[in-house]
Amino acid sequence: METQVVGLAEALGLDHEVKRVRVRLPWDWLPGRLWPWPLKAPTADSDPLAPPWPDLVISTGNVAAPLAVAIRKASGGRTRLVHLQNPKLALSHFDVVIAPRHDRLAGAHVIETRAGLHRVTPARIAAGADLWRDRLGHMPHPLVGVLLGGSNRRYRLDGRAGEDLGRRLAAAAGAIGAGLAITPSRRTAPAALDGLRRGLGDRPRFIWDGKGDNPYFGLLGLSDHLVITADSVSMISEALLTGRPVHVARLPGRSNRLGRFVDDLVADGYVRWFDGSFPTWRYEPLDEMPRVAALVRQRLGL
Repeated sequence: METQVVGLAEALGLDHEVKRVRVRLPWDWLPGRLWPWPLKAPTADSDPLAPPWPDLVISTGNVAAPLAVAIRKASGGRTRLVHLQNPKLALSHFDVVIAPRHDRLAGAHVIETRAGLHRVTPARIAAGADLWRDRLGHMPHPLVGVLLGGSNRRYRLDGRAGEDLGRRLAAAAGAIGAGLAITPSRRTAPAALDGLRRGLGDRPRFIWDGKGDNPYFGLLGLSDHLVITADSVSMISEALLTGRPVHVARLPGRSNRLGRFVDDLVADGYVRWFDGSFPTWRYEPLDEMPRVAALVRQRLGL
């Protein structure tokens, strides 16, 4: 979420300061529209919210939305507001709301996106490919990059789910003689990685151990296919910048919202659900940031 906010600020060419905030009881029990005295809600270990108030707040998340509205009020209406995702407040509070299509949010203030915003650029992918090309040169080709997320409120990526995914990846890679290059995220549980290793058996693979250079951008640049777990809108969105086939791996659990996100991209020809094989298809790389940044500049008069 922070990556999306910072990425937009960078795309707008604005000096910015990141504020990370959590809220105390009773505020975290209440929907934002019912918060009394919102600026008293942050915990003591949160970044301070105090004057001088900024010219612009770019916020994201249910906690940030009512705080952004409170900052605007405290500034006498001078602070402009841009919110990413559904603020779950009246849209009229904001100058711009940037909402993914799967949120099904509409209105005069809304800019709709197919995928999430991010900070990934073709230059960063190319640099990652250069850094990892020799390190992964021993891997069989085609190369399948696997980007792992983790369990959340909707999906489960534990030892059992990891082992099942490993078996499916090993079978699909074996059918075409592919190598597997795998990177976990900070949310990937050790048990999920252990299960994945069991499921992969003796299939040729590289699994990043979390030490040294992160291979994430390298895998985006070097992989012939990408497999991404269904819990991560951000990793799926970033992978769409490559133009390579993106296969989304189902996980135990259910999310209507995230399911719509993937199904919409499937309907548009960008991704496919991982079905145990690696078909190839083409699409124009998808990068929402330039279009969104231009619309925000226009609406704010920047």
